[in-house]
Amino acid sequence: MTENRELELYFHIPFCVRKCLYCDFLSAPAHPAVRRRYMEALVRETKERAEAYRDCGVTSVFIGGGTPSLADTDQVEELLDEVRRSYRLSGEAELTIEVNPGTVDGEKLARFRRAGINRISIGLQSAEDRLLEALGRIHTWEQFLECYAKAREAGFSNVNVDVMSALPGQSLSDCRRTLEKVLGLDPPPEHISAYSLILEEGTPLFRREEELAAQGKSMLPDEETDRAMYHETGRILERAGYKRYEISNYARAGYACRHNCGYWKRREYLGLGLGASSLIENVRFKNGEDLERYLEDPLGCRGEVQALSRQEQMEEFMFLGLRLTEGVSGEEFQRCFGQRMEDVYKEVIEKYLAMKLLYRTHRPDGTGGREERLALTSRGLDVSNYVMQGFLF
Repeated sequence: MTENRELELYFHIPFCVRKCLYCDFLSAPAHPAVRRRYMEALVRETKERAEAYRDCGVTSVFIGGGTPSLADTDQVEELLDEVRRSYRLSGEAELTIEVNPGTVDGEKLARFRRAGINRISIGLQSAEDRLLEALGRIHTWEQFLECYAKAREAGFSNVNVDVMSALPGQSLSDCRRTLEKVLGLDPPPEHISAYSLILEEGTPLFRREEELAAQGKSMLPDEETDRAMYHETGRILERAGYKRYEISNYARAGYACRHNCGYWKRREYLGLGLGASSLIENVRFKNGEDLERYLEDPLGCRGEVQALSRQEQMEEFMFLGLRLTEGVSGEEFQRCFGQRMEDVYKEVIEKYLAMKLLYRTHRPDGTGGREERLALTSRGLDVSNYVMQGFLF
Protein backbone atom coordinates (compact mmCIF):
# COMPACT_ATOMS: atom_id res chain seq x y z
CA MET A 1 0.00 0.00 0.00
CA THR A 2 1.14 3.52 -0.75
CA GLU A 3 2.01 5.70 2.22
CA ASN A 4 -0.66 8.20 3.27
CA ARG A 5 -3.39 6.39 1.35
CA GLU A 6 -6.84 6.86 2.85
CA LEU A 7 -8.86 3.82 3.87
CA GLU A 8 -12.38 3.18 5.12
CA LEU A 9 -13.22 0.25 7.41
CA TYR A 10 -16.50 -1.64 7.37
CA PHE A 11 -17.41 -4.22 10.05
CA HIS A 12 -20.25 -6.65 9.45
CA ILE A 13 -22.12 -8.01 12.46
CA PRO A 14 -24.62 -10.48 10.96
CA PHE A 15 -27.00 -11.00 13.89
CA CYS A 16 -30.52 -9.81 14.56
CA VAL A 17 -33.36 -10.53 16.99
CA ARG A 18 -35.34 -11.91 14.08
CA LYS A 19 -35.14 -11.39 10.36
CA CYS A 20 -37.47 -8.75 8.90
CA LEU A 21 -39.86 -10.06 6.27
CA TYR A 22 -38.23 -8.01 3.48
CA CYS A 23 -34.59 -8.59 4.42
CA ASP A 24 -32.18 -10.51 2.20
CA PHE A 25 -29.01 -9.27 3.95
CA LEU A 26 -26.52 -11.72 5.42
CA SER A 27 -28.07 -11.81 8.89
CA ALA A 28 -29.85 -14.21 11.24
CA PRO A 29 -30.68 -14.70 14.93
CA ALA A 30 -27.97 -16.40 17.00
CA HIS A 31 -27.36 -17.47 20.59
CA PRO A 32 -25.49 -14.89 22.72
CA ALA A 33 -22.57 -17.33 23.05
CA VAL A 34 -22.25 -17.48 19.26
CA ARG A 35 -22.40 -13.70 19.04
CA ARG A 36 -19.57 -13.42 21.57
CA ARG A 37 -17.43 -15.93 19.68
CA TYR A 38 -18.07 -13.98 16.50
CA MET A 39 -16.95 -10.67 18.00
CA GLU A 40 -13.77 -12.36 19.26
CA ALA A 41 -13.10 -13.66 15.74
CA LEU A 42 -13.83 -10.21 14.29
CA VAL A 43 -11.31 -8.57 16.62
CA ARG A 44 -8.78 -11.23 15.63
CA GLU A 45 -9.34 -10.61 11.92
CA THR A 46 -9.11 -6.85 12.47
CA LYS A 47 -5.71 -7.25 14.15
CA GLU A 48 -4.25 -9.73 11.68
CA ARG A 49 -5.35 -7.89 8.54
CA ALA A 50 -3.82 -4.62 9.75
CA GLU A 51 -0.23 -5.31 8.66
CA ALA A 52 -1.00 -4.59 5.01
CA TYR A 53 -2.66 -1.27 5.89
CA ARG A 54 -0.46 0.28 8.56
CA ASP A 55 0.51 3.19 6.30
CA CYS A 56 -3.12 4.03 5.50
CA GLY A 57 -5.00 6.75 7.30
CA VAL A 58 -8.44 5.43 8.31
CA THR A 59 -10.99 8.18 7.65
CA SER A 60 -14.22 6.35 8.53
CA VAL A 61 -15.48 3.28 10.36
CA PHE A 62 -18.94 1.82 9.77
CA ILE A 63 -20.34 -0.97 11.96
CA GLY A 64 -23.26 -2.48 10.07
CA GLY A 65 -25.34 -5.64 9.93
CA GLY A 66 -27.67 -7.24 10.83
CA THR A 67 -28.21 -5.40 14.05
CA PRO A 68 -24.79 -4.39 15.41
CA SER A 69 -26.39 -2.92 18.53
CA LEU A 70 -27.10 -6.51 19.64
CA ALA A 71 -23.38 -7.03 20.27
CA ASP A 72 -22.08 -6.81 23.82
CA THR A 73 -20.94 -3.26 24.50
CA ASP A 74 -17.60 -4.35 25.92
CA GLN A 75 -16.86 -6.23 22.70
CA VAL A 76 -17.73 -3.21 20.54
CA GLU A 77 -15.34 -1.19 22.72
CA GLU A 78 -12.64 -3.87 22.29
CA LEU A 79 -13.15 -3.82 18.51
CA LEU A 80 -12.64 -0.06 18.37
CA ASP A 81 -9.65 -0.29 20.71
CA GLU A 82 -8.11 -2.77 18.26
CA VAL A 83 -8.73 -0.38 15.39
CA ARG A 84 -6.84 2.31 17.29
CA ARG A 85 -3.99 -0.04 18.17
CA SER A 86 -3.53 -1.53 14.72
CA TYR A 87 -4.54 1.21 12.27
CA ARG A 88 -3.86 4.93 11.87
CA LEU A 89 -7.32 6.19 12.83
CA SER A 90 -7.75 9.87 12.01
CA GLY A 91 -8.80 12.09 14.88
CA GLU A 92 -11.48 13.50 12.55
CA ALA A 93 -12.77 10.08 11.46
CA GLU A 94 -16.49 9.41 11.17
CA LEU A 95 -17.48 6.36 13.27
CA THR A 96 -21.00 5.04 12.65
CA ILE A 97 -22.99 2.22 14.20
CA GLU A 98 -26.39 0.98 13.06
CA VAL A 99 -28.99 0.60 15.81
CA ASN A 100 -32.47 -0.88 15.96
CA PRO A 101 -34.97 0.37 18.56
CA GLY A 102 -35.54 -2.25 21.21
CA THR A 103 -31.91 -3.40 21.24
CA VAL A 104 -30.28 -0.56 23.20
CA ASP A 105 -30.82 1.40 26.39
CA GLY A 106 -29.39 4.67 27.59
CA GLU A 107 -26.34 3.08 29.19
CA LYS A 108 -25.41 1.15 26.04
CA LEU A 109 -25.75 4.23 23.87
CA ALA A 110 -23.68 6.30 26.31
CA ARG A 111 -20.94 3.67 26.21
CA PHE A 112 -20.98 3.64 22.42
CA ARG A 113 -20.49 7.40 22.49
CA ARG A 114 -17.65 7.19 25.03
CA ALA A 115 -16.01 4.52 22.86
CA GLY A 116 -15.65 7.15 20.14
CA ILE A 117 -18.67 6.41 17.96
CA ASN A 118 -19.84 9.81 16.75
CA ARG A 119 -22.60 8.94 14.30
CA ILE A 120 -25.60 6.68 14.86
CA SER A 121 -28.03 5.31 12.28
CA ILE A 122 -31.44 4.27 13.63
CA GLY A 123 -33.69 1.98 11.60
CA LEU A 124 -37.25 3.30 11.84
CA GLN A 125 -38.80 2.56 8.40
CA SER A 126 -42.28 3.82 9.36
CA ALA A 127 -44.01 5.73 12.16
CA GLU A 128 -47.13 3.55 11.70
CA ASP A 129 -47.15 0.51 13.99
CA ARG A 130 -49.35 -1.53 11.63
CA LEU A 131 -46.78 -1.03 8.84
CA LEU A 132 -43.90 -1.95 11.15
CA GLU A 133 -45.74 -5.14 11.99
CA ALA A 134 -46.33 -5.85 8.29
CA LEU A 135 -42.57 -5.57 7.72
CA GLY A 136 -41.74 -7.86 10.63
CA ARG A 137 -39.94 -5.12 12.56
CA ILE A 138 -39.31 -5.80 16.27
CA HIS A 139 -40.20 -2.30 17.52
CA THR A 140 -42.99 0.25 17.69
CA TRP A 141 -43.00 4.00 17.04
CA GLU A 142 -42.91 4.60 20.80
CA GLN A 143 -39.81 2.43 21.15
CA PHE A 144 -38.17 4.39 18.35
CA LEU A 145 -38.96 7.64 20.17
CA GLU A 146 -37.35 6.28 23.33
CA CYS A 147 -34.26 5.13 21.40
CA TYR A 148 -33.94 8.50 19.66
CA ALA A 149 -34.25 10.45 22.92
CA LYS A 150 -31.66 8.22 24.62
CA ALA A 151 -29.27 8.70 21.71
CA ARG A 152 -29.52 12.47 22.08
CA GLU A 153 -29.07 12.20 25.86
CA ALA A 154 -25.95 10.08 25.24
CA GLY A 155 -24.42 12.96 23.29
CA PHE A 156 -24.97 11.95 19.68
CA SER A 157 -25.18 15.08 17.54
CA ASN A 158 -25.04 13.26 14.19
CA VAL A 159 -28.06 10.99 13.85
CA ASN A 160 -29.47 9.29 10.76
CA VAL A 161 -32.99 7.88 10.58
CA ASP A 162 -33.95 5.27 7.96
CA VAL A 163 -37.45 5.44 6.47
CA MET A 164 -39.08 3.39 3.72
CA SER A 165 -41.91 3.92 1.25
CA ALA A 166 -43.96 1.69 -1.06
CA LEU A 167 -44.71 -0.60 1.89
CA PRO A 168 -47.51 -3.21 1.95
CA GLY A 169 -50.72 -1.39 2.81
CA GLN A 170 -49.07 2.04 2.89
CA SER A 171 -50.92 5.11 1.61
CA LEU A 172 -49.51 8.43 0.50
CA SER A 173 -50.81 10.00 3.73
CA ASP A 174 -49.01 7.26 5.74
CA CYS A 175 -45.77 8.15 3.99
CA ARG A 176 -46.30 11.87 4.55
CA ARG A 177 -47.16 11.34 8.22
CA THR A 178 -43.96 9.37 8.87
CA LEU A 179 -41.83 12.14 7.39
CA GLU A 180 -43.68 14.81 9.35
CA LYS A 181 -43.22 12.89 12.60
CA VAL A 182 -39.51 12.40 11.95
CA LEU A 183 -39.09 16.08 11.11
CA GLY A 184 -41.00 16.93 14.30
CA LEU A 185 -38.38 15.27 16.50
CA ASP A 186 -36.57 17.66 18.85
CA PRO A 187 -34.00 18.18 17.51
CA PRO A 188 -34.68 16.72 14.05
CA PRO A 189 -32.13 14.21 12.69
CA GLU A 190 -29.13 15.51 10.80
CA HIS A 191 -29.53 12.88 8.09
CA ILE A 192 -32.43 10.90 6.61
CA SER A 193 -32.13 7.87 4.36
CA ALA A 194 -35.34 7.34 2.40
CA TYR A 195 -35.63 4.09 0.47
CA SER A 196 -38.38 2.52 -1.61
CA LEU A 197 -39.09 -1.07 -0.65
CA ILE A 198 -37.79 -3.60 -3.15
CA LEU A 199 -39.09 -7.13 -2.74
CA GLU A 200 -36.06 -9.41 -2.94
CA GLU A 201 -36.51 -12.93 -4.24
CA GLY A 202 -36.64 -15.53 -1.49
CA THR A 203 -37.92 -13.23 1.24
CA PRO A 204 -41.30 -13.88 2.92
CA LEU A 205 -42.79 -10.68 1.50
CA PHE A 206 -41.68 -11.66 -2.01
CA ARG A 207 -43.35 -15.05 -1.68
CA ARG A 208 -46.54 -13.48 -0.32
CA GLU A 209 -46.71 -11.02 -3.20
CA GLU A 210 -46.22 -13.89 -5.67
CA GLU A 211 -49.17 -15.73 -4.12
CA LEU A 212 -51.33 -12.61 -4.37
CA ALA A 213 -50.22 -11.96 -7.95
CA ALA A 214 -51.44 -15.43 -8.90
CA GLN A 215 -54.88 -14.29 -7.72
CA GLY A 216 -54.64 -11.01 -9.60
CA LYS A 217 -54.04 -9.05 -6.40
CA SER A 218 -51.21 -7.09 -4.76
CA MET A 219 -50.42 -5.89 -1.26
CA LEU A 220 -48.21 -3.06 -2.57
CA PRO A 221 -49.18 0.49 -3.54
CA ASP A 222 -49.81 0.89 -7.27
CA GLU A 223 -47.10 2.44 -9.44
CA GLU A 224 -48.73 5.88 -9.43
CA THR A 225 -48.87 5.96 -5.61
CA ASP A 226 -45.30 4.63 -5.39
CA ARG A 227 -44.07 7.49 -7.59
CA ALA A 228 -46.13 10.02 -5.65
CA MET A 229 -44.50 8.83 -2.38
CA TYR A 230 -41.07 9.15 -3.95
CA HIS A 231 -41.65 12.70 -5.14
CA GLU A 232 -43.44 13.78 -1.98
CA THR A 233 -40.50 12.53 0.10
CA GLY A 234 -38.12 14.76 -1.85
CA ARG A 235 -40.38 17.80 -1.63
CA ILE A 236 -41.02 17.47 2.10
CA LEU A 237 -37.38 16.90 3.03
CA GLU A 238 -36.00 19.64 0.79
CA ARG A 239 -38.55 22.14 2.15
CA ALA A 240 -37.36 21.18 5.64
CA GLY A 241 -33.78 22.11 4.78
CA TYR A 242 -32.34 18.74 3.79
CA LYS A 243 -30.18 18.55 0.69
CA ARG A 244 -30.53 15.49 -1.46
CA TYR A 245 -26.95 14.45 -2.13
CA GLU A 246 -27.57 10.89 -3.35
CA ILE A 247 -30.51 9.04 -4.88
CA SER A 248 -31.88 7.93 -1.49
CA ASN A 249 -30.07 10.17 1.00
CA TYR A 250 -30.75 13.63 2.41
CA ALA A 251 -28.69 15.64 4.88
CA ARG A 252 -28.40 19.00 6.55
CA ALA A 253 -25.32 20.98 5.52
CA GLY A 254 -22.14 19.19 6.58
CA TYR A 255 -23.82 15.90 7.53
CA ALA A 256 -23.64 13.79 4.38
CA CYS A 257 -22.46 10.29 5.33
CA ARG A 258 -18.74 10.40 4.59
CA HIS A 259 -18.38 6.62 4.68
CA ASN A 260 -21.09 5.95 2.12
CA CYS A 261 -19.88 8.78 -0.11
CA GLY A 262 -16.60 6.87 -0.17
CA TYR A 263 -18.35 3.87 -1.73
CA TRP A 264 -19.93 5.98 -4.45
CA LYS A 265 -16.62 7.72 -5.18
CA ARG A 266 -14.74 4.39 -5.28
CA ARG A 267 -12.48 5.15 -2.34
CA GLU A 268 -10.64 2.14 -0.97
CA TYR A 269 -12.35 0.26 1.84
CA LEU A 270 -11.61 -2.88 3.80
CA GLY A 271 -14.54 -5.04 4.85
CA LEU A 272 -14.09 -7.20 7.94
CA GLY A 273 -16.44 -9.90 9.16
CA LEU A 274 -18.69 -12.52 7.62
CA GLY A 275 -19.44 -11.82 3.95
CA ALA A 276 -17.86 -8.34 4.10
CA SER A 277 -16.73 -6.84 0.78
CA SER A 278 -13.62 -4.76 0.05
CA LEU A 279 -12.14 -2.60 -2.70
CA ILE A 280 -8.35 -2.28 -2.60
CA GLU A 281 -6.15 -1.20 -5.52
CA ASN A 282 -8.96 -1.90 -7.99
CA VAL A 283 -9.45 -5.43 -6.71
CA ARG A 284 -12.82 -6.35 -5.22
CA PHE A 285 -12.82 -9.24 -2.77
CA LYS A 286 -15.21 -10.67 -0.25
CA ASN A 287 -15.13 -12.85 2.85
CA GLY A 288 -17.01 -16.12 2.75
CA GLU A 289 -20.46 -16.55 4.32
CA ASP A 290 -19.93 -19.79 6.30
CA LEU A 291 -20.31 -18.76 9.94
CA GLU A 292 -18.67 -21.85 11.47
CA ARG A 293 -15.68 -21.53 9.19
CA TYR A 294 -15.34 -17.85 10.07
CA LEU A 295 -15.48 -18.57 13.79
CA GLU A 296 -12.71 -21.16 13.43
CA ASP A 297 -10.48 -19.22 11.05
CA PRO A 298 -11.51 -15.64 10.25
CA LEU A 299 -8.42 -15.11 8.08
CA GLY A 300 -8.96 -18.25 6.02
CA CYS A 301 -12.48 -17.59 4.78
CA ARG A 302 -11.80 -15.13 1.97
CA GLY A 303 -14.02 -15.98 -0.98
CA GLU A 304 -14.63 -14.08 -4.22
CA VAL A 305 -11.74 -12.07 -5.70
CA GLN A 306 -12.18 -9.91 -8.81
CA ALA A 307 -9.38 -7.83 -10.31
CA LEU A 308 -11.28 -5.07 -12.10
CA SER A 309 -10.36 -4.45 -15.72
CA ARG A 310 -9.91 -0.87 -16.89
CA GLN A 311 -13.31 -1.11 -18.57
CA GLU A 312 -14.97 -2.29 -15.35
CA GLN A 313 -13.32 0.55 -13.44
CA MET A 314 -14.79 3.03 -15.92
CA GLU A 315 -18.23 1.48 -15.57
CA GLU A 316 -18.07 1.73 -11.78
CA PHE A 317 -16.83 5.31 -11.95
CA MET A 318 -19.93 6.23 -13.93
CA PHE A 319 -22.76 4.19 -12.39
CA LEU A 320 -21.61 4.72 -8.80
CA GLY A 321 -20.67 8.38 -9.22
CA LEU A 322 -23.93 9.27 -10.92
CA ARG A 323 -25.81 8.19 -7.79
CA LEU A 324 -24.52 11.42 -6.25
CA THR A 325 -26.43 14.55 -7.17
CA GLU A 326 -23.13 16.36 -7.72
CA GLY A 327 -22.49 13.91 -10.56
CA VAL A 328 -19.15 12.83 -12.01
CA SER A 329 -16.16 14.93 -12.93
CA GLY A 330 -14.78 14.85 -16.48
CA GLU A 331 -11.37 15.96 -15.21
CA GLU A 332 -11.25 13.21 -12.61
CA PHE A 333 -12.25 10.64 -15.23
CA GLN A 334 -9.37 11.77 -17.43
CA ARG A 335 -6.92 11.67 -14.51
CA CYS A 336 -7.97 8.12 -13.70
CA PHE A 337 -8.13 6.68 -17.18
CA GLY A 338 -6.14 8.95 -19.50
CA GLN A 339 -9.16 9.49 -21.77
CA ARG A 340 -11.92 12.05 -21.95
CA MET A 341 -15.23 10.85 -20.59
CA GLU A 342 -16.97 12.24 -23.69
CA ASP A 343 -14.74 10.17 -25.98
CA VAL A 344 -15.41 6.90 -24.14
CA TYR A 345 -19.14 7.49 -23.66
CA LYS A 346 -19.87 9.96 -26.46
CA GLU A 347 -23.04 8.33 -27.82
CA VAL A 348 -24.66 7.52 -24.48
CA ILE A 349 -23.91 10.97 -23.04
CA GLU A 350 -25.36 12.73 -26.10
CA LYS A 351 -28.41 10.46 -25.98
CA TYR A 352 -29.13 11.16 -22.30
CA LEU A 353 -28.46 14.89 -22.66
CA ALA A 354 -30.99 15.00 -25.50
CA MET A 355 -33.49 13.03 -23.40
CA LYS A 356 -32.90 15.46 -20.51
CA LEU A 357 -31.85 12.62 -18.21
CA LEU A 358 -28.37 14.14 -17.78
CA TYR A 359 -27.19 17.72 -17.66
CA ARG A 360 -23.82 19.46 -17.61
CA THR A 361 -22.92 21.43 -14.51
CA HIS A 362 -19.86 23.14 -13.07
CA ARG A 363 -18.50 23.51 -9.58
CA PRO A 364 -15.32 24.96 -8.00
CA ASP A 365 -12.34 22.59 -8.33
CA GLY A 366 -10.55 23.83 -5.20
CA THR A 367 -7.84 25.68 -7.15
CA GLY A 368 -9.83 28.73 -8.17
CA GLY A 369 -11.11 27.13 -11.35
CA ARG A 370 -14.30 25.28 -12.19
CA GLU A 371 -14.63 21.68 -13.30
CA GLU A 372 -17.30 20.36 -15.63
CA ARG A 373 -19.49 17.56 -14.34
CA LEU A 374 -22.27 15.34 -15.60
CA ALA A 375 -25.23 14.76 -13.28
CA LEU A 376 -28.69 13.24 -13.36
CA THR A 377 -31.60 15.60 -13.88
CA SER A 378 -34.65 15.19 -11.65
CA ARG A 379 -36.17 13.10 -14.42
CA GLY A 380 -32.96 11.10 -14.63
CA LEU A 381 -33.11 10.40 -10.91
CA ASP A 382 -36.59 8.95 -11.47
CA VAL A 383 -35.23 6.41 -13.96
CA SER A 384 -31.71 6.10 -12.59
CA ASN A 385 -31.46 2.34 -13.13
CA TYR A 386 -32.19 2.82 -16.83
CA VAL A 387 -29.57 5.55 -17.09
CA MET A 388 -26.90 3.52 -15.27
CA GLN A 389 -27.35 0.59 -17.65
CA GLY A 390 -26.31 2.82 -20.52
CA PHE A 391 -22.80 3.11 -19.08
CA LEU A 392 -22.19 -0.64 -19.07
CA PHE A 393 -20.11 -1.67 -22.07
